[in-house]
Amino acid sequence: MSSAVSTSVKPQLRGLLHSQIKRNLIIGLVLSISSGFLFKTFIGDARKKQYAEFYKNYDAEEDFKRMKSLGLFQSG
Repeated sequence: MSSAVSTSVKPQLRGLLHSQIKRNLIIGLVLSISSGFLFKTFIGDARKKQYAEFYKNYDAEEDFKRMKSLGLFQSG
């Protein structure tokens, strides 16, 4: 017989659920934090920039006059 006989690795029977929950929790936290950061970076900041650009040149009084001349307001 050769001395290179290997023994098979026993499956983890105790604490399997605990280790899987721990791993899944870590993966879930990493994914949620990264997706939140990516959403803020690519969508939130771009949206803030668009709003700032819009309101930089927006004149509410002129818009009101335009809507009033079109007859959009009714008072009674």
